[in-house]
Amino acid sequence: MMLWPIVALIGGIILLIFSADKFVEGASATAKRLGMPSLLIGMVIIGFGSSMPEMVISALAAWDGNPGLALGNAFGSNITNIALILGITAMISPIAVKSSVLVKELPLLTGITVLTAFLVYTDGELDRLDGWLLILVFLGLMTWSIYEGMRTPTDDLANAVDQELATPLPMRLAVTYLILGLTFLVISSRMLVWGGTEIAQALGISNLLIGLTIVAIGTSLPELASCIAAVRKNEHELALGNVIGSNMFNTSMVIGIAGVIAPSKLDTAILTRDMPVLGVLTLALFVMGYRFYGSGTGRINRYEGSILLASYLGYMTLLAAMAVTGNA
Repeated sequence: MMLWPIVALIGGIILLIFSADKFVEGASATAKRLGMPSLLIGMVIIGFGSSMPEMVISALAAWDGNPGLALGNAFGSNITNIALILGITAMISPIAVKSSVLVKELPLLTGITVLTAFLVYTDGELDRLDGWLLILVFLGLMTWSIYEGMRTPTDDLANAVDQELATPLPMRLAVTYLILGLTFLVISSRMLVWGGTEIAQALGISNLLIGLTIVAIGTSLPELASCIAAVRKNEHELALGNVIGSNMFNTSMVIGIAGVIAPSKLDTAILTRDMPVLGVLTLALFVMGYRFYGSGTGRINRYEGSILLASYLGYMTLLAAMAVTGNA
């Protein structure tokens, strides 16, 4: 019976959006009250923290012996973040890339994506050694983020965080948001994993496809809401930093955890379809951010945003066609 899995899936997405937002809000306010530098809050808590849903869902899915859903969520979220979220955001308001830290993060994101591709294409597997290596890469990123946050007191990203946290929540309320957000994040993730798996089995489609589409979109909705809110406040650095940080976290920590918990041979579709799409989109973001053509600072304009959105719609159409023909 499909009713309860559908209820769990929809309810899980709604609860996840709420809990992820409260978790990041509580963590950011707590860090601000404790005197953490604004740049560090933007890079670590807002950037990496917004991907907590992906991490929890992928960990739970891998623990349940469902690596397809775990990896589909990670790869699908990255594709959704760049093509759908930045595409829509840039069409609402062109995204200027002025933060020196974000300019440094773009090649890091590209490098991590290349490393992940190298690991999975070498033997077509994601084993525990690959997983631990990716987790070590993330720890290295955390160390670099802390160093940059302490070394660079002023930056466009730091200024955007200061505007966002001009009046942070009271400490008690911030900690309450943090704890409740994390608790309901785990509950909603468990609902999503169960509902997605049951629906995939009932429809006869792969868990990978469910992870790439419904679950990936659901876990990326908090980033979409925060990005749109950021650009409407003219806080472009927060919008872009959110996506870059989230994708670095997904490509290193989330995929790494899935590999450590449930080593597996990768579905051929990941190697021939999803990884190439992610690679092209990451390279496109790198080129747009650095602005190797034209003049001026890096900027994702409305035209480029429409291309990103069209790419996402094309990718979703391809997945839908493969599902209909039984090739997904």
